[in-house]
Amino acid sequence: MTLIENNKNRKLFFLNTVSSSLVIMVHEDNYVFLPYFGSKIEASDIDYIIDGITEANYMADTDNKKKFQLELIPQIYPSYGYTDLKEPAFHFVHKDGSRITDLRYKSHNIYKTKKKLNGLPTVLSNDDSEVLELTLFDELKKVEVIITLAVFEKHNAFTKSVKVINKNPSDDLYIEKIMSANIDIQESNFELIHLAGAWARECHIKRRRLEQGMQSIGSIRGASGHGQNPFAALISPNTDENNGEVFAMNFVYSGNFIISAEADMHLNTRFQMGINDFDFGWTLMPNEEFQTPEAVLIYTNKGLGDMSRTFHKLYQDCLMSNKYAYKERPILINSWESNYFDFNKESLLKLAEEGKNIGAELFVLDDGWFGKRNDDKTSLGDWTPNEQKLGGSLSSLIDDVNKKGISFGLWVEPEMVSPDSDLFRKHPEWAIQVKGRKIETSRHQYVLDLSNPEVCDYIINFMTELLSKNNITYIKWDMNRNITNLGSSYLKPERQKEQAHRYMLGLYRVLDNIVNAFPNVLFESCAGGGGRCDAGMLYYMPQVWTSDDTDAIERLVIQYGASLVYPSISLACHISDIPNHQTRRKERIETRANVAMWGNLGLELNLNKISEEDKKVITQKLEIYKSIRSTVQFGSIYRLKGLNAQNEYAWMHKSIDEETIVVNYVQICVIPNLVTKRLRLEALDSKSKYKVNDSEKLYTGSELMNIGLMLGEILEDAFAIQWIIKKVN
Repeated sequence: MTLIENNKNRKLFFLNTVSSSLVIMVHEDNYVFLPYFGSKIEASDIDYIIDGITEANYMADTDNKKKFQLELIPQIYPSYGYTDLKEPAFHFVHKDGSRITDLRYKSHNIYKTKKKLNGLPTVLSNDDSEVLELTLFDELKKVEVIITLAVFEKHNAFTKSVKVINKNPSDDLYIEKIMSANIDIQESNFELIHLAGAWARECHIKRRRLEQGMQSIGSIRGASGHGQNPFAALISPNTDENNGEVFAMNFVYSGNFIISAEADMHLNTRFQMGINDFDFGWTLMPNEEFQTPEAVLIYTNKGLGDMSRTFHKLYQDCLMSNKYAYKERPILINSWESNYFDFNKESLLKLAEEGKNIGAELFVLDDGWFGKRNDDKTSLGDWTPNEQKLGGSLSSLIDDVNKKGISFGLWVEPEMVSPDSDLFRKHPEWAIQVKGRKIETSRHQYVLDLSNPEVCDYIINFMTELLSKNNITYIKWDMNRNITNLGSSYLKPERQKEQAHRYMLGLYRVLDNIVNAFPNVLFESCAGGGGRCDAGMLYYMPQVWTSDDTDAIERLVIQYGASLVYPSISLACHISDIPNHQTRRKERIETRANVAMWGNLGLELNLNKISEEDKKVITQKLEIYKSIRSTVQFGSIYRLKGLNAQNEYAWMHKSIDEETIVVNYVQICVIPNLVTKRLRLEALDSKSKYKVNDSEKLYTGSELMNIGLMLGEILEDAFAIQWIIKKVN
């Protein structure tokens, strides 16, 4: 990090990665500007960028300065109430009713090795992070704002978060809006790309032109949500996988969020990310502080593929648990689509044995193992094993499963409570509710109020007991409804708008306790599928159930979109039964298996009912997957087709040592009267030679990239092809 101080009494901070630069400028009036964010530049006196901004004809000569117009100047954290008339990054209300804040530079601190944010998931690196802390201050109201910008040089990424401290000894401060990141860009010729959808069709890529005005995406559902993912990027109109400018942000948070892009009348763009200010408020008493979650910022001029691989590498190296980031994940067989609630010990052991026989390494008992849980109408919160249904204790079932040569995992939904449960009858005040109003059910359940520390302690205690007494190596942590009737019996009336964020802080506290207490347990996040597929959860749980929709064709779209941000090792992708339980579609077992090899392959079908022929194919596919698992889970992904050609999807994984290449291709619908085509690969060494599927013929990298692999004649829908390619020299 380089600091330049010039003779104009200005400071320039150059935050440089291997290929990008973010430059901060402290103006002589102590405004903090953002003169540059883009491809790497060498440190020099570039304050001419700010001086060269011409005034507009309207609202000119502000602050009693000739040719000074604050709303035209790119800022790092714009205030509300003065001469910037665009969307502010924050909004404070003071005790006297005033709503104006005038933040000016006070001091800065530069240090190595980023610190963990208190109570929040954090991107961290011991040897690849340098931090700039900018302290801004409102002298009149005694409000201090600390902006933390961290540089991950080798990972080509930045993080940004904000801390607000009420330094006023006598007045409260009320926060109505607080963004984690603001980026001002001096152009607006962009397209906005983000991930949208719904339950069973999460993470569909949406791309549209940025027009003058405000465009935003977000969630107010109490979770990051199926509908929108906390990621967005501004991209140049020509951007594809390998070309074009990308300004990307991802929120390291699992609750309500908003991402906005405002193209103003002067063709500049303000790009923001933070906690959704809808129904949000936070009171700071004197000397109290508020810390925002952090945002990850990435710039590249090499297209969406480079952006994705940057996110993936950063998250594996600096966000996910060190224990699991580069540890091969087990192939699991989940009982849900096999049995739903209808099972006994005999059927479970038979399923576990069949799973072991075809190559599975982990048996997961899903919903229905506790209380009186024979359907979804009862017993959430009563986490006592149903010994009659399990044929004895949970420990004895686990022992018997382990004797089959397979480890044991369990489904839980700790954040929920059933109206028909002993827990709710004992503690009805623990459910999220508004006094005097009916509590709405969804899936016959309520949400526990995790803003209440007593509720969090209850979850920590029962999960600790469950994991201490049983040989459980995997937990699927589910959340099957969003939050309605938002209200807390625990919080004071004036603090009710704090509940949604306090819920997330409570959840993070719970996860921090449990995950650290049981480091050998692999946790998977699930929220009705991909309802919390976000970087915040990846900090605690190194994989996510990408979607409840296990149909192979639907999963192509979902997995393709999720891969824009989240690494393959984090995405659980299962082979399911046919007709598919969500779409009723039928695909060949080979296609279902190949699509599941996008990430962490698992099984979601009743092995006791499928044909012996399909069992044989699955056994072969699992053997193949084990041979390429490290390539898929640890390597780099290249999306070859799918962004624009919606009938074809193709992707390749390249191992860390670049010795193994795994390529998959799926054509959804048959195209009549089409001569055979070829699939060109990427990112190979042009002069090296490669062996394809153990064939005798060797191909150079230049051949595979420029001529490609023969697809052959495709005569049926949902047809999949896989190639395993080895580098020879």
